[in-house]
Formats: sequence, structure tokens, C-alpha cells
Amino acid sequence: MKVVYNSEDPLKSLRELRELRELRELRELRELRELRELRELRELRELREIRFENNFKILSIERIIYEFNKILLYKNPSKGIFFYYKIGLLKIILPELINIKGKQGKHKDNFYHTLKVVDNISNYSNNLWLKWAALLHDIGKYLTKKYRSNIGWTFYSHELIGAKMIYSIFKRLKLHKKKNIKYIKNIIKYSSRPITLISYLTTDSSIKKLLVNMGNSISIEDLILLCKSDITTKNFLKKKQFQQKLDFLKKKIQKIEEKKNKKKFVFPLSGDNIMNILNINSCKEIGILKKLLKKAIIKGIIPNDFKKASLFIKKAGK
Repeated sequence: MKVVYNSEDPLKSLRELRELRELRELRELRELRELRELRELRELRELREIRFENNFKILSIERIIYEFNKILLYKNPSKGIFFYYKIGLLKIILPELINIKGKQGKHKDNFYHTLKVVDNISNYSNNLWLKWAALLHDIGKYLTKKYRSNIGWTFYSHELIGAKMIYSIFKRLKLHKKKNIKYIKNIIKYSSRPITLISYLTTDSSIKKLLVNMGNSISIEDLILLCKSDITTKNFLKKKQFQQKLDFLKKKIQKIEEKKNKKKFVFPLSGDNIMNILNINSCKEIGILKKLLKKAIIKGIIPNDFKKASLFIKKAGK
């Protein structure tokens, strides 16, 4: 409404001014009412959240995690996890996952990416602790995210930071088994390493270094499964290329481990044992029998055991 001064009818101008003032006051009242309603709505939501949290405090954390583990063992766990998020329970038990929610510029939303990774790994394995590793593999990104003008958002060393967070999370969730904690920590810690080794020019020494660092707490197969599941690009060709390169890396690692096992191979029978079993003197046939025995043990035909090896030599010696 616009007031135009009318010299012929000044009273009309005053009326219009008063109406404008009343209209402004009415708008201000509406705005105040809306603001109050909004504040009341927020307070109500906060109250609901408090009530909701108090309701779940009736349940023990062990019981909640027991049900959550069941969800993780589904073929598509993301549906159940997302339901936990929608009702606000995920915020209570795993706030670290809520922290990584949201896009950083063109970078993907790490929360939805994580849900996809958990679904992907469920197609390969039903190992509960490997699924936990998939669920928590990116939690370190919240603490390491940094914007760099020349390259955009970065998350340097998020694997190391994420691995360090596991102990406190599992302590809070009362999942105390040291073996499982160590497994998940190491899976997350080395989760990006296989991707750096997928080049066809990768040397055996760099692969051996990874195997030594990993130790016996995790298997290379599980680590590669996580890497495969972590590829959530919609570009089919790109996804296929990465998966093929990871399969090639797996075969390369198997060959390295086979060579290592051959070097470490310990015969269950000596040449003297073979001579006594077959009641023969020293001859070239003993060397041939030892080669046959070694092949049978390496291929898994018989275990590396004195009794089984003796039976094998008796049959082969005939």
C-alpha cells in the first residue's frame, strides 16, 4: 500500500497513513506470532527428542546393539540403518556416522556412500565384523576434512584417524572383544592401501611391505572385498576396471604368498623316514617321492602331518 498526499483531501491522506500503520502493525504481529509458533515447534521437537532418548534409555545398549547386529546381517542392511537414522536412534548409538552426513561441494555425501558400501559388501560376505568395518571405514573424514583452493575438499589420513576412533566407539557400545576391535581397526587403517597397489607396474616388494604391516590380524581377501565395495561410482566401465585391477592384485598376492610358503616348507618326513617306511636303501627315487609329497601337501591333498605323509609314501612307493 502506497500513501499519496492529496492536497484537495488531506483527511483521506491521514486515513491512508493510519491504515498503512495498522497494516504494518498487523504484519509485525503475524511475524511475531509465526516466530513464537516456530520457537514452540522447535521446543516441541527438542522435547520429543529428549523423550525419545529417555525411552531408549530403558533399553540396555547391549540389547540395542544385538538388534543392530541382526540388521547388519541382512542382505541389504542400509534399509535398517536408514530407519535407525530416521527415528533418531543412530544419532544416539553412532553419532560418528551422523557427523559425516552432508555434501562437501562436489564431493559425495559420505553417509549415503557408507550405506551403499555396507550393501555392496553384503553381496560378497556375511562376516559381521567386516560389515562393521565397512560401516565405520569413513568416520575419520569428519575430523580430517579440509578445503584446499587448488584441489577442493581433502580427507588426508582419515583411515588412520578412523582406526584410532574404533576402540572408544566399541567401548561405548560394550563390544569388548579385543580380537574384533583389532580386526576392524586394521581393516580401516589399511583400507586405502590396495588401491595404491593396483597398477600393473607395482613391485613385489611394495606388496610384501603391506603384508608385513598387516600381520595376521586380517586377511588380504577381506581387505580387497572392502576396497571393491568402496567403489560406488555410477560409471560402470570405471567400476569394472577398478574391480578387475583389484582381482589382478589378489592373484599377485596369492603368488607371492605361495612362493613364501614354498621357502618356509618343512617336510613331515626325512629321507631316512622314507627309507624305513619302504624298507629301501638310499636312491634317486627318494628325491622323486619327496617332490610328490611336497606337491600333495601344497595343493592340500593331504595335511602336513607325519602319519598322513607316511601313508601317502606307502601308496606312492608301490
